Amino acid sequence: MSGKIDQLTPRQIVRELDKYIIGQDNAKKSVAIALRNRWRRQQVEEDLREEIMPNNIILIGPTGVGKTEIARRLARLSGAPFIKVEASKFTEVGYVGRDVESIIRDLVDLAVNMVREEKTQQVEAKAAELAEERLLDILLPPVHDPQQLESGDPEAEESYQKWQRVREKLREQLQSGALDNRKVELEVPANTSPVMQIISPMGVEEMGMNIQDLLGPMFPKKTKRRKMAIPEARKYLIQEESQKLIDMEDVVKEAIERVENAGIVFLDEIDKIAGEEAAHGPDVSREGVQRDLLPIVEGSNVLTKYGMVRTDHILFIASGAFHVSKPSDLIPELQGRFPIRVELENLTTEDFVRILTEPENALIKQYTALLATEGVKLDFTDSAINEIARFATEVNERAENIGARRLHTILTTLLEDILFNVPDEKMKSAKITGKDVKKTLKDIVEDEDLSRYIL
Repeated sequence: MSGKIDQLTPRQIVRELDKYIIGQDNAKKSVAIALRNRWRRQQVEEDLREEIMPNNIILIGPTGVGKTEIARRLARLSGAPFIKVEASKFTEVGYVGRDVESIIRDLVDLAVNMVREEKTQQVEAKAAELAEERLLDILLPPVHDPQQLESGDPEAEESYQKWQRVREKLREQLQSGALDNRKVELEVPANTSPVMQIISPMGVEEMGMNIQDLLGPMFPKKTKRRKMAIPEARKYLIQEESQKLIDMEDVVKEAIERVENAGIVFLDEIDKIAGEEAAHGPDVSREGVQRDLLPIVEGSNVLTKYGMVRTDHILFIASGAFHVSKPSDLIPELQGRFPIRVELENLTTEDFVRILTEPENALIKQYTALLATEGVKLDFTDSAINEIARFATEVNERAENIGARRLHTILTTLLEDILFNVPDEKMKSAKITGKDVKKTLKDIVEDEDLSRYIL
């Protein structure tokens, strides 16, 4: 399990979330406690540890108020394997489509890639050294005979010393970039074998296998010779050496452990599979999807290509707008597995002002950084920010409420001309005032049909 959680108290977790998400204090508090409880569970003695189940959470609130962002930032904060899935995409057993167990298989794939990347970074320096030696061997192949050197032959010794001096000069040139234009020939795998799909309990889409991986040593892997520039060859060789230095068995073992003890699954649109059935017939039933989800959430063993994975201690965070249905419309067994319900608040004009300016990834900071790449200083006055927030609230009230996502569409429309003209007009600065915002957006907002399509 990642060691990041033990360094963060619930209050510190909330403080970290505050850097990216405005408001929603109750939701932040709930997820912070849930995250800290994962670490607390790890400290409990083993017999009782298995009995402590995660407190799964349902986040209730309209789109664009921060539900997904809370879950995503939480996972990044803890270094935990995280996957976001839409509950409405899954079908019940017996229907063609994604089965619910694919959630866990995808999560394990993500965890394996995450651990492999971490291990790659750990061995990067060693891999770079080995890659450099291999490049030097290609540029200046060894000419000395090891047996003659061992026998103490003076000519062989002199030849070896000369070869070493030349090799060191080449090393200096290689490190200084003097040889970057030179090309070398490397043997790379030839991806000629077709992909074979296997129909199995895992589902067709998860079991795409390469025939060579399946049949292994029965057929030698085909390679081809390819010329590439020194920088590209160095990258390729570093990658190859990293793979040799990493023990994939350890990677898989650690990835499965992380998934089982720290994995987070974000089930979006859970309200779409709740509620009464519209009609009886051959369609996929909402309750059927819920019943298929239940074993995964309750705790079961899922077969993946890396082995069996237990879902007992994976944290599930579900979310939904629940405009039509309500959490109590879920089947009782599933409700019981989501003991914590948090209602997120609608965003106000004041919230929009803060969202535009305060978070570390605030939209205004993003656009300012984008235009700075063209040498343009973008400046928003306070009145401009207040007007953008006011227009966002107004359009959300009149059209569909999409929360903070409305700010994206408004800023894109507002800055469209500047973003288009900047490279040609060679301007040095651009100032956006409240008047500019009113002038650009007033007609669009007042025309209800236009605002429906543009904003």
